[in-house]
This record gives sequence, structure tokens and C-alpha cells, in this order.
Amino acid sequence: MGGIFGVISRGNCASTLFYGIDYHSHLGNQRGGMLVKGANGFTRAIHDIRHEQFRAKFENDLLRMNGKIGIGCISDFDDQPLIISGKNGKFGITTVAKVNNLIELRDQAFQDYNAHFAESAAGEVSPTEIIASVISQKHGFPEGILNAQEKIEGSCTMLLLTDEGLYAARDRWGRTPLVIGKKRGSYAVASESCALHNLGYKIDYWLGPGEAVLLNEHGRKVVVPARKEKRVCAFLWIYYGFPASSYEDINTELVRYRCGEFLAERDRGINVDVVAGVPDSGTAHALGYAVKADIPYRRAFVKYTPTWPRSFVYDSQKERKHVASMKLIPISDFIKGQRLLFCEDSIVRGTQLRNTFARLPASGAKEVHVRSACPPILHNCKYLRFTPSRSNLELITRRQIKKLEGRDDAHLDEYADENSERYAAMVENIRQEMGFTSLKYQTLSDMIAAIGLPAEQLCTYCWTGRE
Repeated sequence: MGGIFGVISRGNCASTLFYGIDYHSHLGNQRGGMLVKGANGFTRAIHDIRHEQFRAKFENDLLRMNGKIGIGCISDFDDQPLIISGKNGKFGITTVAKVNNLIELRDQAFQDYNAHFAESAAGEVSPTEIIASVISQKHGFPEGILNAQEKIEGSCTMLLLTDEGLYAARDRWGRTPLVIGKKRGSYAVASESCALHNLGYKIDYWLGPGEAVLLNEHGRKVVVPARKEKRVCAFLWIYYGFPASSYEDINTELVRYRCGEFLAERDRGINVDVVAGVPDSGTAHALGYAVKADIPYRRAFVKYTPTWPRSFVYDSQKERKHVASMKLIPISDFIKGQRLLFCEDSIVRGTQLRNTFARLPASGAKEVHVRSACPPILHNCKYLRFTPSRSNLELITRRQIKKLEGRDDAHLDEYADENSERYAAMVENIRQEMGFTSLKYQTLSDMIAAIGLPAEQLCTYCWTGRE
């Protein structure tokens, strides 16, 4: 997915920018970038962070960066930020985006504007450069931002570093977050609100869907008003977001705790000894479950985190499996002879979870019950670049549907319905394949209730397939 951070201050912003970007490191492990604008123009640094953490890669770059305004990112796909020269002048841009009509926009730029592109990502033109091109088709940055939001199919949240100041624009449907913090005449804008607190910023403004603001020495100004309709990605609260972050002013850790409570409420009468979470994102779900069910909580697994990034961001399943197995360490004293119930944020491919739990019998576990904090995922995301998945058959649900139906796209509405016979058959097949004593998923209605927003304001496409 990636994350973006920007700052405009009275003095040199480089240090704040550096730490602000670093607080987005849980969102990707491919590329990192910083761009600062000072008296002598732009200073930029972009590094590969697949094998070394952001801070280690960029510490030396701070020595040469000096300016009052800057933007940067953790990018899951392409090199960013970019420096662009267009009809509106020279500007920097960084994005969190998934552009499904990338080729169409590229070809239109070739035909109508005689455009050419220099950046590339995965053998194709850079999505960020395409977005910059669409912005530059209009006179003025507000008009250009609106043009991009209207033409892009998918999603696009962006920061622009210009002579006028720092433009911040949220995705047209608000699928990804953007929040502004303020302190003593300085502004910061972030994908993750947790980036603001330790840097001394107080939350000042939550951008609405499609909204764009200009931040400069004169303050904050709305240049593109927010749209009324929004579809915030529900998976941000369930798994992807950081526990200390909030979206729509709703804290992630609190939502996960409530998810656990809802799971326990539907699990009354289960006879287990211990509740545990699959760390780290399953921990809050498990705590909510344990308190609600009045069952002891134990850390049956601990995660070794100092050097290991989140495993889902790796391209190959072999790498994901290896990283996941190396990070999690069982605590045998909490496992031996116990009937264990584990809460997990989600079950996507199933391979990591199966390999993790395969070690439990050797540690002496009597039973292993699993509860997923969200419904079965039936569709790869169309709007955000959550994982490097290329096929629906990477989803454990689709593989089971293919076994049951002969094809993976049959009767998907029934497989999404927790009250249907097909849903029950799919879940039972997953349970057997994974070797669990029992398996239950969160209902869609309970997950929505745990988040606390109306259903029509949330994107639940990956579970329902509905726009």
C-alpha cells in the first residue's frame, strides 16, 4: 500500500520529515523517499529498503537536506517522490495509489499531449508519473488535482510540493486516510495519525473524500471541497493500520478490541483454557475476546520484531513463508496440555497460518481453535495495493470454492453469506486443510458494528465483491 508524509515549518523540516516517514514503515518495505525544497531548490533521496530499514538508509541524507517544506513516502511499488516540470511550474509529488486504467491514461497522454515518460515500475510507466501528467493537463494545481481524481480508476491520495506550498489531496472515495497535524505555525500531513503524536503535532484536520487543501505560511486553505460520499477501506482497522493510528477519528486498537468482543459474544459456551492472539495484529482481537469471554489471555506466540518487516509485503510466497516462520516463536509453557483459541486478524492465503500452527502439536497443544476477526476474503482488492497477489486462486477461499464447484468464481454471493450451506462447506474445508479443531469467521455485520461507521461509508469489496 505505502504511506506518505509531508511537513511545512518555520525552520529546517528535514529531521521531522525523516521521522514522520519512518512512522509509516509498517506500510511497505520496497522503496523509501524524501524530498525537501529549500533556498537552492529541491534535494531528494530515494533508496531501496528491502534489506535495510528506512532510518538506516536515510540517516546520512539528513546532512545535506535543508528546507522549510518537504514530502516523502514509504512506497510499495515505485520510486518516489518525483520532481516534475509542467505548465504549472516545477513541483514534487508522492502518492498512495492504485491506477487500474494506467495504460489508458498513458495512451491518452501520448495522443493528446505528446507526452513522454521517464520513470518506470515493474517494467511499466510509473503510476506516480502518470498522475503527475494528468495533474499537469490543467492550469493550476487545484484544477489538476481534481482532474486526476476524476480520471483515475482505482484510488489516489497525494502530496504536492510547490512554490505555493504543500498540497494534500485525499482519494476521491476516501479509501485511504489523510490527516493534518499542527504545532506553533508548523503543519504536518500523514497517512497514519500515529506519526504526528511523538513529533509534537496535535490533530488539526481530517481530510474528507476527494478533498484537497493547501498548507503554507498563511495557514490551511481548502482548494477542492470534500465529497459527500465515501468508502473507507475497512481492512485498515482490521489489519493494515498501526494500532496507535485512527481513521475517521476512530482508533484502530479499539476497533480490534471490539472485534474480539463480538467474536466472543457469538462463541458462548466454548470450552477452552486459553485465548491467544497471532501477533501482532491479532493481539487486540484476542484481548477483546478474552475479557468478554472471561477466559485467560496468554502470549502463546511472541514475535521477534527488531529486524523483521511485515511478511505480507514480500513478492514471493517462499519469502513470505520464511519471514513469518522466523518471526514467531512459541512459548511452550503456555501451550502444553492446553485447549487454545487463537484470534487472527484475517486468513488470506492461509499458508503462513498453517505453517505457524503446524508447530503447536509438537509443543503439546491439545486443541487449536481459530477465530478470524473479519469475514472470509473472496476478492482481491481493486482499489488499494494491499498485497502482491496476481490471482484470486492465491486466496484460500477461492481454492476451496474451486474444489467444491470446479471453478473458483461460482456462487460467490452464497459463499459470502454466513447463513448459507455453501459458506459452511467452504469454512469446513478450510478448517480441515488447516488442521484446526474449529474455525469461525467474524460476520460482516459485526465487523461493521465494531468499526462504528455506517455500512455505506465503508468499502467491503474484498468480502462482498460489491462496489
